[in-house]
Amino acid sequence: MTEPNSKIEILDVTLRDGEQTNGVSFSWQQKLNITKHLLKDLKTDRVEIASARVSPGEFEAVQKIIEWAKGEGLQNRIEILGFVDFDKTVEWMKGTGVKVLNLLTKGSLNHLTNQLRKSPEEHFSDIKQTVDFATAAGITVNVYLEDWSNGYLHSRDYVIQYLQTVSKLPIKRFYLADTLGVMSPEEVKIAVTDLVSVFPNLWFEFHGHNDYDLAVANCLEAVKAGVRGLHVAVNGLGERAGNSPLEAVVTSLHDKTKFRTSIVEKEITNASRLVEVFSGKRISDNRPIVGEDVFTQTAGVHADGDKKGNLYANPILPERFGRSRVYALGKLAGKASITENLKQLGMVLSPEIEKKVLARVIELGDQNKTVTKEDLPYIISDISGENLESSFRIEFCTVTSGIGVKPKADVKVQFQGNLYEATGEGDGGYDAFMNALGKILTTLKIQIPKLYDYEVRIPPGGNTNALVETVITWKKEGDVHPIRTIGIDSDQQVAAVKATERMLHIVLGKL
Repeated sequence: MTEPNSKIEILDVTLRDGEQTNGVSFSWQQKLNITKHLLKDLKTDRVEIASARVSPGEFEAVQKIIEWAKGEGLQNRIEILGFVDFDKTVEWMKGTGVKVLNLLTKGSLNHLTNQLRKSPEEHFSDIKQTVDFATAAGITVNVYLEDWSNGYLHSRDYVIQYLQTVSKLPIKRFYLADTLGVMSPEEVKIAVTDLVSVFPNLWFEFHGHNDYDLAVANCLEAVKAGVRGLHVAVNGLGERAGNSPLEAVVTSLHDKTKFRTSIVEKEITNASRLVEVFSGKRISDNRPIVGEDVFTQTAGVHADGDKKGNLYANPILPERFGRSRVYALGKLAGKASITENLKQLGMVLSPEIEKKVLARVIELGDQNKTVTKEDLPYIISDISGENLESSFRIEFCTVTSGIGVKPKADVKVQFQGNLYEATGEGDGGYDAFMNALGKILTTLKIQIPKLYDYEVRIPPGGNTNALVETVITWKKEGDVHPIRTIGIDSDQQVAAVKATERMLHIVLGKL
């Protein structure tokens, strides 16, 4: 049961502040898809989706999202950033249908005097006029205190004066922004505690940035000091070092404090992958909660400990986020690592064969070769003298692509002693190959998992003829354990074809 005042609201700013990440620009279709996931699946309380008066594209995006939100009864959970410009932002909002304005105001005397070149009284008057226009239009207003952190640290009297004056206006929430990411957890604790004691009836929210890599810790201190809401971005997207990362903030809040959010933890990974794909910003493999490797045990002793009672597990269990633990295969692997991976493949080997498999895995690891769970059947067949590739083999494949040319692929496959050929076109060379292969697989009534992720690894500083490693992840609907296959060749297309062929061997082995 949630205690009174223990519920913390989450405002997701991925689509507004997160879009200030260098190189990130979402289309309206992408913004709509992300908004749907954040509100319907992840259960975020509110979403800030855009800045007013930025571009015609932003105007269209807000219109489309509001049109959808109205049908879902979620219009009041959509917010936009606007400016102290009297009726200009308000008129823009009226055209889109959005009903919540997050007004950007100056939270530090330094920004006020050196950027706006106005006195506090002039700024407060401008804010009042803008708020009056908004409320007359039926718009709810919240205010950002931009650069509040520096404002409190260097001009506390101004912050107090601001809150005393602006709080008399019909403002719903006050956003305390560590705009430049300068605060420490101790400074956040002191500042928020102070303001909450002076203004106990105001609704404060904390908006952090991660320049010192302290955003998560700052969020926890802000909540414990009395803020009612936190602003986060999926994958920590945002300008410079980014915003407070949703995944780590929510997990830490749930595990390390008495406070709770409405966030559905099992949807965090899906939100991360969606934003990763649409933003084009790949997250690091060791990123907390959502990184590829964070639930991977590499040392054999860790796998052994887990087998004997989860001795190396912490409260951040992968199942919370719709994931599962992985035991890496390499030179540090032990017998328990092999056993756990075989178990996930549904295979049981004699102790003698397991020992030989472990020796081969360690040997490959010493050669700096990547070994995956899906490689184990090949290693086992090699040890036992079987030919795993005899049932299905890509005999021939040509791919034609280029500027001004529709990509085309010709494929010849051998399956159970028979040859099958097909031609396909696509948006790219690999897409054309998959379309040709798909025709053959349809004939053979073979279903394969969907492509989930596609990654190309090229050695840094390598020559143009260097080996390329293509890593493809495949996943069926509802599968906990995706299939991950690797193809290596000096040609990227051929490497992808080899990775696909390995996937087929694995799928056919399970039929």
